[in-house]
This record gives sequence, C-alpha cells and structure tokens, in this order.
Amino acid sequence: MAIKTLDEFLATIPNGDNRARMVEVLDWVAQHYPELELRIAWNQPMFTHHGTYIIGFSAASNHMAMAPEHATMIRFEQVMRERSTDFGTMLARQPWNKPFDYKLLDAFIRHQLAEKQNITSFWRPKS
Repeated sequence: MAIKTLDEFLATIPNGDNRARMVEVLDWVAQHYPELELRIAWNQPMFTHHGTYIIGFSAASNHMAMAPEHATMIRFEQVMRERSTDFGTMLARQPWNKPFDYKLLDAFIRHQLAEKQNITSFWRPKS
C-alpha cells in the first residue's frame, strides 16, 4: 500500500514513543526551516526546497534514519565518526533510545541547502 499522508506514515511506527519522536523531529525541521516543504514520497516524509530534495526520514524497529543525499553523507563522514553516529552510505541512524542529534540534522540541512541552491532537479546531478 502506498503511503500518501503523514498520518499514514506515522501509523507504520507501532511504538508510541518512537512515533512521538518522529513527530518531534519533523516539527523541529518545520519550525527551524519554514522555507522547506514537507511531502510524502517513496512511503516516507521528506523535505524539499524549490523542488529539490533536502532530507528524508524513515523508521525501523531500533532507530529512525535521516537521509540527506550521498554527497552530503560523504562530506560529513568524519563528523559522524567523531560523534559515534551509526551510518551507511545513504543515511545516518538515530537510535530511538538515545537523544536525537539535532546538531547533525541541522548541519545536513544547511549543507544541502547551500549545495543545492541553484539545482532545479529533484536529485543532485550525477558528477
């Protein structure tokens, strides 16, 4: 079933505390970056700016993930290592049972906005 609304996405997170954490993080982004547009695509919430992807979020049983683009993950790899952030090539995992790293989220968003200010495609062009 394709998820089309934020409520439908939130309903996929069975644990109430985890669901509340996801809402808290999405609200934080909306408050700190009112110029971003929240949309649901690929069954998950994401934020865009002038039609280009900035960051997306997903939920798993042990963590929520924040996913900027791969180039941003590469740019912040050392920072994530220094912060002991669990990450893969496309996302940074934030355990439900630990405080959320808003500083890292803010750095991801700021970097994406700066790098993509003149990009009109949804994804960063392949280099």
